[in-house]
Amino acid sequence: MRIQILGTGCPKCKALEANARQAIAETAIDAIVEKIDDIDRIMDMGVMITPALAIDGEVKSSGKLLTRDQIVAIILAAN
Repeated sequence: MRIQILGTGCPKCKALEANARQAIAETAIDAIVEKIDDIDRIMDMGVMITPALAIDGEVKSSGKLLTRDQIVAIILAAN
């Protein structure tokens, strides 16, 4: 599983990445975290508001700082 964090490096983007890493550790899912900060690539994925979270290229959330528990639920639903 590839969990992608889309954002240009703002504090909320960094917090979303940290929450995603905690969620991966909690679920023991075999996943990697990919940080996407290229604005053209972010827009190509259909995201207009960051931070955003995508799993295997499918955007699951944008414009929100998801909690670790919310990310766990998204991971488990996608798995």
